[in-house]
Amino acid sequence: MKAAVLTEKMNLEIQELPLPEPLDHEVIVKVKACGICGTDQHIYHGQPGSAEVQFPIVLGHELSGEIVQIGKNVTQFKIGNRVSIDPNMYCGTCDYCRGNRVHLCDNLQAIGVTRNGGMGEYCAVPAANCYTLPDELSYEEGAMIEPLGCVLHGFNQIKMWPGASVLIIGGGYIGLMMMQVAKMYGASPIVVSEPDSTKHNLAIQLGASETIKPEELESKRDGFDIVIECVGRKGSMTQAVNMAKKGGTVLLFGVSAPDTKIEVQPFDIFSKELTIKGSFINPHTHDLAISLVQQGKIQIKPLLSHQFSMQELPKVMSNYPSLKVMKGIIK
Repeated sequence: MKAAVLTEKMNLEIQELPLPEPLDHEVIVKVKACGICGTDQHIYHGQPGSAEVQFPIVLGHELSGEIVQIGKNVTQFKIGNRVSIDPNMYCGTCDYCRGNRVHLCDNLQAIGVTRNGGMGEYCAVPAANCYTLPDELSYEEGAMIEPLGCVLHGFNQIKMWPGASVLIIGGGYIGLMMMQVAKMYGASPIVVSEPDSTKHNLAIQLGASETIKPEELESKRDGFDIVIECVGRKGSMTQAVNMAKKGGTVLLFGVSAPDTKIEVQPFDIFSKELTIKGSFINPHTHDLAISLVQQGKIQIKPLLSHQFSMQELPKVMSNYPSLKVMKGIIK
């Protein structure tokens, strides 16, 4: 099979690999769609935080496809089933797993991160990580269930209520999914802060009350009940804390470099009684994410800006920031 193999930092090659063979509890998925995530870019550039990755590796943890082979112990799926994949694999034995916090697993593994993923024609996946993809959902939507699951876990970390004022910092793919979920919860107003004005119209179309550029946020002096940061940069994270009103909650969702530091005045946290939360991956949210897309409550297709072939990947991964991609899909 053909696969895009990251042989070392910033060196992606299209190679011919042997077809994977399923273990007894696994299935082989013919990949139909695979998303390109910021994490893929972090690993590609060898940025801190990707030290657990062992080269060579086939990236791609946002994927969907068709089951073409099953291991001898797999009974819940058949050849031909359409599936969306949750890439995260937990050991089940560490204190975090036994304490029902599996996403914090000490021995966390992930398809497309620590083992070969969806940037190849076929992928071996534990059957437990497969979720049936309804016929009315496209494979592209199926690949995007994983990031939506991460968004839903983020909302599980905060208290949202109808009428809560919400600021979303970052109007990219994740930010506009966050905005749609906030709207689903009945939040109002929902303001999206985004420097790229070309994304403002899409944010309004999908339900934002208002769009604004980051430098204009100071005009919102009253602040917001909930601030969700979806960028992961020092300036925007600092701004997120500053824009929370008294009693507010800040969700730092954007993935920053591990050595990033921000300056926060503890007196503000004390006097405003702020809650600052983090969110990591997507434990047990895949079924809910599929259901919300199936019901039409979350729109994914308008957010898919680019489609690439596998053969284009070496050039695409090398030049990704300059391509102005909201969300890229490999077909």
